[in-house]
Amino acid sequence: MPWFAKIEKGIVEKTIFDQYVPDHIAYVQELIAKGHKAQTGYWKKHQGGMLLFEASSMSEAQKIVAQDPLIKNNCVSYEIYQWCIVAE
Repeated sequence: MPWFAKIEKGIVEKTIFDQYVPDHIAYVQELIAKGHKAQTGYWKKHQGGMLLFEASSMSEAQKIVAQDPLIKNNCVSYEIYQWCIVAE
């Protein structure tokens, strides 16, 4: 399955953002349980983060991202990219 990356930037105050982090983590764990090999994290010195995951298509990737609590609660702006691995 292809890999996708949601690159995001926070657009709300940290106190608001932090309210939805537990739900986001639970959602990522749900994706892992469904076989999407998801990983999530943030940039150490910059606002924002990334969600990496496998999906069958860009259409499925968009549907997965749309259900992320950080997206549903308008906490981040984002772009989705298909990530083409050249070495493992």
